[in-house]
Amino acid sequence: MKKTRNIDMLDGPLLPGIIRYTIPIILSGILQLLFNAADLMVVGQFCGSVSVGAVSSTGALTNLIVNVFMGISIGAGVCVAHGLGGQRDEEVFRTVHTAIPAALISGAILTVLGVTLSRPMLEMMHTPEEVLPLSALYMKIYFLGITFTIVYNFCSAILRAAGDTKGPLLYLMVAGVINVILNLVFVIAFKMNVAGVALATTISQAVSAGLVLRALLRRSDACRLRLKEMKIYGPQLAKMIRIGLPAGVQGSLFSISNVIIQSAINSFGSAFIVAGNGAASNIEGFVYTSMNALNQTAVNYIGQNMGAQKFDRIKKIFRSCLLCVSVVGLIMGPTLYILAPQLLKFYIPDSQEAIDFAIIRMTYICLPYFICGLMDVTTGALRGLGSSFVPMVVTVLGVCVMRIVWVYTIFQVPAWHTPQCLYVSYLISWSLTFLVEFFLFAKVLRKKERIAQAHARYGYPES
Repeated sequence: MKKTRNIDMLDGPLLPGIIRYTIPIILSGILQLLFNAADLMVVGQFCGSVSVGAVSSTGALTNLIVNVFMGISIGAGVCVAHGLGGQRDEEVFRTVHTAIPAALISGAILTVLGVTLSRPMLEMMHTPEEVLPLSALYMKIYFLGITFTIVYNFCSAILRAAGDTKGPLLYLMVAGVINVILNLVFVIAFKMNVAGVALATTISQAVSAGLVLRALLRRSDACRLRLKEMKIYGPQLAKMIRIGLPAGVQGSLFSISNVIIQSAINSFGSAFIVAGNGAASNIEGFVYTSMNALNQTAVNYIGQNMGAQKFDRIKKIFRSCLLCVSVVGLIMGPTLYILAPQLLKFYIPDSQEAIDFAIIRMTYICLPYFICGLMDVTTGALRGLGSSFVPMVVTVLGVCVMRIVWVYTIFQVPAWHTPQCLYVSYLISWSLTFLVEFFLFAKVLRKKERIAQAHARYGYPES
């Protein structure tokens, strides 16, 4: 059996451990982003800006459909972390063997939804006519292979909850190389346009899913997967859904606000604006993914320590994660903004107008992006405590509802009907949501600590 390479989250110095744990997650996220970046770059270089717009205009809609099920993978990770922290091996075993069947069922549902709804929903978003057929084709192929993506995310959540972040990184490195090679073959040699990049992404995700499943099969601890013993355990599924479903709903509602904003971008009726917005969003994704790695770190570090009832250590973890995400955002955001004129030419070599719109977006989003990182880490910290409904409500109100109201009120004023007006809503929503969630984290942690103290003194139940 394969020797595990877990990081000890319960003991030892925090900051070095957090950094070692987080760096592979950052690199894994960047590799996942490179899948889409390779898609955009290849079609941009060999097919033109219309194809770039076709691929980039699907992102918000794809996330809307997928995020509910991705959220359940977060729940699986938190359940594993709590079980490992409390040394409840049977609970961990049941969670792992429930998670994989849940992933397969989720993938089957998503395939049907994605293939069936892709074109009608793209039409509802007012996707420009010149990109609509290619966008619909890209989405249908993507969703035919979505099960591989879901399985990879469930398995990776389990490994990371156990302290292994290097494994998922290595598997994505292999898949990333395959994705780039297949992009070039399908687009240049076979002239498949966006269908080629979608097929390349699907095949590479299948490889990464196979590798991460193999890693679970070869483990020697409570997270080891035994295929013949897979079944749905009711209590574990219920807990995964209780923690993960609010996270998934939050992600989907978050995506609804992004779909509405994408529709507002589409309303300008310019393929150049759509392409520029998509290219800028892809570059910004490298900042977001790097910061979001600290979200995952907060979830799993705090999750294990919550299971072990180490409340003083939880407070230190939270402070360390906020510090780290601020440093990442304040370095990466301005750096990519400065390099934007050169980077955007890889995505959009045939349109200076699209590049100009991309830079406008990055001014309002990329530079202050660290505030989004603070918000995400606080959300992850709350989930690590086992509180998922509260951050969902706060995020829905502070991000989703606020942006939707903004689009249908302020943005409708003729003088403010501009991309700049849309983008400033991001900064406002991040700031408000972070402040509210920061105070909620302190409140929830105090409540959990009081319950644990009462249980220790009087034997009261911990729930």
